[in-house]
Amino acid sequence: MSDIHIDDFYKDAARVLLVLYQYFPRPYTVYVADISGPDEPDEYGLHSDRHQACFSAMIWLADAGLLRYVDIINKEAIDQAVLTQKALTLLTTRSAIRFQPEEETMPPSVADEHASHIHQLRFAVKSGASFTIRRIMLHLLNEAKNH
Repeated sequence: MSDIHIDDFYKDAARVLLVLYQYFPRPYTVYVADISGPDEPDEYGLHSDRHQACFSAMIWLADAGLLRYVDIINKEAIDQAVLTQKALTLLTTRSAIRFQPEEETMPPSVADEHASHIHQLRFAVKSGASFTIRRIMLHLLNEAKNH
């Protein structure tokens, strides 16, 4: 049995990394609603647990040294966020995990790109399978200790 909050963390963290990679090297404002979906604060102005968990995942990624940001926007976004050098090199290096077999007809440059962590992360998120996302994120976080 899987802990749903941990699966949500992996999914949120993966999406944040993908968004920042897409905009790298430009700083980008990452909104919680774009990562975890829309949220309506309650009558006291408090966000749902899901929204708060997603926001906390963004802060955790920064504390882990995978992204930097300039400011927080009302617990709705991290402003001017960018991947760190550690995250960029991690995402662009060859992954030991493969979710798709390499095709023999691929040119070497395409095969090399398909073997990267970022490609495996994209594939995992696109699949929507919690197990696949968890597997690549665990691998990335373990690899991050060595970068």
